[in-house]
Amino acid sequence: IMLAWGTVLVIWATLIIASVDAKIYERCELAKKLEKAGLDGYRGYQIGDWLCMAHYESGFDTSFVDHNPDGSSEYGIFQLNSAWWCDNGVTPTQNLCHMDCRDLLNRHILDDILCAKRVVNAPGSMKAWDSWTRHCSGHDLSEWLKGCEIYVKENPRKPES
Repeated sequence: IMLAWGTVLVIWATLIIASVDAKIYERCELAKKLEKAGLDGYRGYQIGDWLCMAHYESGFDTSFVDHNPDGSSEYGIFQLNSAWWCDNGVTPTQNLCHMDCRDLLNRHILDDILCAKRVVNAPGSMKAWDSWTRHCSGHDLSEWLKGCEIYVKENPRKPES
């Protein structure tokens, strides 16, 4: 029984250490980070699109990992898939963002944002995220910015929904 407790303790300590650098962002804090990183108006999408998508994908939690039936996993605040965007060392990958999936799980989200920009540059654009298509596309997303002191750029061209 001592061996079992030792194993539990090692697993618990590992999880604590891994989660130290994780972060669940507040909505307005994330909005400001996304704006600073140039996502407002990027490829025709506003900050509201990004906030809405990230909310439904991860709840703004940088440490969120979701496992798919095909064996791939999705990582971080934008739930970037290991089959396409990052390398988790387990499943075959295109690794189009040239990064380790673990790097998507910390509070430093500039690499996540740069990778998400690549996703939006690919065919399908924001539709790559089912949650964006289901919950955000074609909706009034101004609520996502209420009280955040961010003034979105007017978008002359609306992206296809």
